Amino acid sequence: MYAVPELKPCHSFSRIAVLTSGGDAPGMNAAVRAVVRTAIARGIDCFGVHRGYSGLVDGDIRPMTSRSVKNIIQRGGTILKSDRCLEFKEQAIRWQAYETLTEMGIEALVVIGGDGSLAGARLFAKETGMPVIGLPGTIDNDIPASDDTIGFDTAVNTALDAIDRIRDTADSHGRVFLVEVMGRNSGHIASEVGIAGGADFVVLPETEVRSDTFQELSTERTRFEEKSALIIVAEGENEQRIHQIAGDLKQQGHEPRICILGHTQRGGSPTGHDRVLASGMGAIAVEFLLAGYGCHMVGVRSGAFFACPLDEIHLAHPESAAEQSFDSLWRLLK
Repeated sequence: MYAVPELKPCHSFSRIAVLTSGGDAPGMNAAVRAVVRTAIARGIDCFGVHRGYSGLVDGDIRPMTSRSVKNIIQRGGTILKSDRCLEFKEQAIRWQAYETLTEMGIEALVVIGGDGSLAGARLFAKETGMPVIGLPGTIDNDIPASDDTIGFDTAVNTALDAIDRIRDTADSHGRVFLVEVMGRNSGHIASEVGIAGGADFVVLPETEVRSDTFQELSTERTRFEEKSALIIVAEGENEQRIHQIAGDLKQQGHEPRICILGHTQRGGSPTGHDRVLASGMGAIAVEFLLAGYGCHMVGVRSGAFFACPLDEIHLAHPESAAEQSFDSLWRLLK
């Protein structure tokens, strides 16, 4: 469980709205459920915005009740649907969305999504003055201000399940498998499944791959007469990277097989960890609004929820403690 800060309500709201934006992440439904149920418990009417920021622009906003969110905590995806609304980058469109909300009497907004969605939330709050609380919902776990994001744990476990199966067939046929996992420019999924899956090598987005990068792996396989090997590759910006690595391995005499896990990592029932995290974040989002926070994200740090200004989630990205831990642990386990 997570520690919750002591908050004193100093604001009141009649109506708030919640939306999910960007790439879906397992646990978003649990967060929506928590926002709706907490709002109702506090005497606030809650509305669901369908299709993310596109729904704000189009006015696709519907009232929600406790019944609306019954039996959704275990479901993947998002019942509110999601979208990537490029129009929302335009100031005029954001004001149009604000007018839509105010016409409906909606006084505050909860946004669940990744870094792009939270950037939109920050602009919207600053320009319009409407209180907005963001929740980090992304499998990439790439929000620097928070130790954890909704959906990350499920994505890791989904990838790990697939990798365990791939390991079985790799061992049976004595083959080298390259397995690409998601995460955009973040190597968090690759790091965790690399350790948990007992990978022989992990290629992170920042890993410099040279022609001799896998020479040590080739030497080890020959020395111990091992035929199979498992290499985890973070997707990164270069879509052809895994194919380039396969080419390098072929030149060294291997016959690598490529397996791209893709969007399977975004779907499926959320783990217990993600359900608890999302439920806590959703509930505390409403409490933060009532306590007067208006341009913040609910983050988690050292096992405690805290309010992070949306201005501060896009500061410089220093090497995180998690990445440092991975480097030192990987050196021990190689």
